[in-house]
Amino acid sequence: MANLAREGELRGLIGPQETSRIWSRHILNSAVVAPLFAGSVADVGSGAGLPGLVCAIASPDVEWTLIEPMARRVTWLEEQIAELSLGNVTVVRTRSEDWARGPVFDAVTARAVAGLRSLVPLTAPLVRDGGELILLKGAHIDAEITKAAKQIRAAKMSDIRVEVVGAQILAEPTRLLRARVRA
Repeated sequence: MANLAREGELRGLIGPQETSRIWSRHILNSAVVAPLFAGSVADVGSGAGLPGLVCAIASPDVEWTLIEPMARRVTWLEEQIAELSLGNVTVVRTRSEDWARGPVFDAVTARAVAGLRSLVPLTAPLVRDGGELILLKGAHIDAEITKAAKQIRAAKMSDIRVEVVGAQILAEPTRLLRARVRA
């Protein structure tokens, strides 16, 4: 992930203010969630590889599909996968709403893609029956859940909970929504 610190701003993967906090705010923020995943997982809107690429490095036993519509970001992800010899990662250039393979993943995640009202309809259809959404969100996650009540019901989500991970090691812990999805 040193490549992201070195090339991220230049390649339009991170903003100019983010370079100085790439490790603490982005990479570690993603790495602390890696133990939550098993089986096959999709990272929707993978962008710079956060959290998917970071989690794939930390959990080589998990099969990752990075779903990203932008060609330059797909190129970046493919370069990193090749350089790191990651055999557990596939990149698919598409938008999640255009995903044609149906609900095939044990879990779906996303980070910094959209508010839950938009994100739930983009991610839940990719999760197999009984699978899980693990969506990385910010400090206002409770308000987002309230605003997305209609989308949460429509996606047949249950066991909805907010978890905070990494509080013991990160100044800004990772907050996430976890929920089961029923077909």
